[in-house]
Amino acid sequence: MKAFFDSSVLVPVFYGDHEHHERSIAAFKKYGKAQACCGLHTLAEVYSALTRMPGRHRISAEQAILFIENVRERLAVVSLDAEEYWHGLKKFADLGIVGSTIYDAMLGYCALKAKAQTIYSWNTRHYQQLGPEIVSLLQTP
Repeated sequence: MKAFFDSSVLVPVFYGDHEHHERSIAAFKKYGKAQACCGLHTLAEVYSALTRMPGRHRISAEQAILFIENVRERLAVVSLDAEEYWHGLKKFADLGIVGSTIYDAMLGYCALKAKAQTIYSWNTRHYQQLGPEIVSLLQTP
């Protein structure tokens, strides 16, 4: 897999006036399903973000599902089985990862499972603590 997409890159794809829209959509359109993926949990993150945006940017559940269907058409979706999930939790606990950073850590683990060459994220700070194996893949679009 060439690329793994974080929700921080996928959400701006759907908002033309978002500061990261142009670069996010360019990266999103650059790849097809055979070259790019996202984590299963990323779909829930995108749904949450789209349906809780402030003001006029908030969209309905139905609209969010349409956007997420578009993501699923374009990206492969990577999930962890129970054993992989446990190994990921243990790995990041051993690195001292605590709190909600574990969610990004587990997405990083999905990227490693997919053998992604790049992890696209606008929240690079969230991934910086996850060890050189993940940090070396990290890139903004």
